[in-house]
This record gives sequence, C-alpha cells and structure tokens, in this order.
Amino acid sequence: MNTHTDITVLDHLMALNLDVNIWTARKKLTPSDFGGAELPPEELASLGSKKICNPQELRIFGTLKARAVNLLDRTGVRFIGGWAIPEDQADDIVTELISIRDDFLNAKEQFLNRYDEAVRDWITQHPGWERLIGSSTVSADYVRSRIGFKWQLFKLLPPTEDAVHQGLQEEINDLGGTLFGEVAKAATDTWHRCFEGKDQVTHKALSPLRSLHKKLSGLSFVEPRVVPVVDLLETAFNRMPARGYIHGSALIMLQGVVSLLRDPATLVAHGQKILDGNDTNDILAGLVADTIPLLSAEEPVVTEFVPEPVPQHQIDSHGLW
Repeated sequence: MNTHTDITVLDHLMALNLDVNIWTARKKLTPSDFGGAELPPEELASLGSKKICNPQELRIFGTLKARAVNLLDRTGVRFIGGWAIPEDQADDIVTELISIRDDFLNAKEQFLNRYDEAVRDWITQHPGWERLIGSSTVSADYVRSRIGFKWQLFKLLPPTEDAVHQGLQEEINDLGGTLFGEVAKAATDTWHRCFEGKDQVTHKALSPLRSLHKKLSGLSFVEPRVVPVVDLLETAFNRMPARGYIHGSALIMLQGVVSLLRDPATLVAHGQKILDGNDTNDILAGLVADTIPLLSAEEPVVTEFVPEPVPQHQIDSHGLW
C-alpha cells in the first residue's frame, strides 16, 4: 500500500495528547511480607504485587478513560504518541472530553471520600492477611496525587531547518497509512459483530459504518484517496432501504463494502480508481459480484438476491474477479 501525506496537512489538524493516570492499588511484595520464609534468589524469581484495595473500586476510572480513547479514535488518527484531530472539530472534541473529565473527577472524589472504608472492607474480606495489607496502605492524599485526567492540545508548525523537519515529515507521511489501517481494524470488528454469516441485518448494523464515514469525512484532508472512499460509503448508504431489514442484494453490497474496508491496500487501490474516473456505482456492482462467492465459501447464506439494474455495457472488473 503506497500512501503519502503532504506536510501541508498541518494546516488542518491539531495534535492532542491524552494524559490519564489511574492508581493501581498495588504495592510490590517484599521478603518481609512472608515472615522471613526462605525465598529463591532474585535472579531466579521476582516477587509480584499485592492489592491493598479492591480493584473493583477503580473500574470506573478505566471505563471513563476508555470512553475518552474511543472518542479520539472515532474522530482522529493516531499521531506522535497521541492523536491528530481535525482543527474544525477541536471545540466539539474538547467539549466531550470536558464532560468525561467531569465524570472522572466526580468518581475520584467519591472514591477518596470512602477510601479508608474501602481499605477496611478489603482487610475484612481477607482474614489472616491483615498485616500483609495493612503494612502497605497509603494515605488518601497519596492516592489523590495518583489519579488524574487531563490533555494537551497544540498546533504543529513545520520547522524551518531541514534536519529537524525530516522527523516530522516521516510522521506525517505515515498518517494516511495509519488512517486506512485504523479503518480496516474497525471494519473487521464490524464484520464479525454485524455481518458475518447474516442473511439479514437491521439498520443498527449501519451505525459503525456511519461512524467510520464520519471519521473519514473529518480527516479527508489527510490523504487524497480518503474522499473517494467517503463517496463510496455515501453511495452505499443511499442504496439502503429506508426501513425494515436489510437483506438480499442490498445486504450483499454492504458486506462487499465492509470486506473492502477491511483490506487497506485494496481500499487505497479502489480510492485511486475512483479518483481516476471510475464510477462508484460500478465499483459497488463489482463488490456484489465479488462478495457472493466469498460468502458461499465461508458458510451457506440464504438471500433473496435481486440483481440491481446495470447499464448494458461491459463493466470493468476493477481487479475484483
């Protein structure tokens, strides 16, 4: 797959670094925790850790961090340790991050308010190990310093010196490939959750594809072949029935689109074909023809397939058959 992103993309994006810290409620085990028992030397085996508070008490923080990561994955693309996000969406993204941060900080205060009680409950649940747990407890102030939610948002400008310019250029060059790779990963998950082996789906199956469409639309400036992929998805959406189940030729076309999204190299190639003047309807017709044997090979799928009317001329295979 050959993708290249020009450094002028910096005119349209901002870089965001998410910085979330979650206390692990763990302390390293020491030989004294075992009352002088003989232990193997450190070069042979190392001690693990002990939990000084119920990990379930901290699950909410992991959940909220995952929500923030999901937001950035939906709207941005991984870049220099964080995300590149569209500058024109930065305000909306920050607004959502603020909402998640508020929930995170509220959960932090609730946990700290009952921290001492939570430790006592944990000790009570493990009779006979009171000393092991109690000897490692830390103060609520210490825990407070280990739980945090923040981010840094900044604008990148190309450096003037060629030597330092090169490193940033390499990162930017990879943006297009990274974006198509992320789309492929999300499409593979969508295939297994929503389409694999199905002879009909509800309109809910379109939701993850619409999320991918929104992501690609927002990042259309990253790589020239993103725009035709956005157009391809829009054409597919427009050919879906307005209501009821999606089945027959519509479903097979949709499965073909998802299969295409799962393969970054083929996706880029088809994006180039559309840029070169090939019609998106012809591409979709080819995907239907290509998907039928694919589905048959995986497992029998009963469909009410009705071929879409096509112009009476030879359709280029576009490399699909």
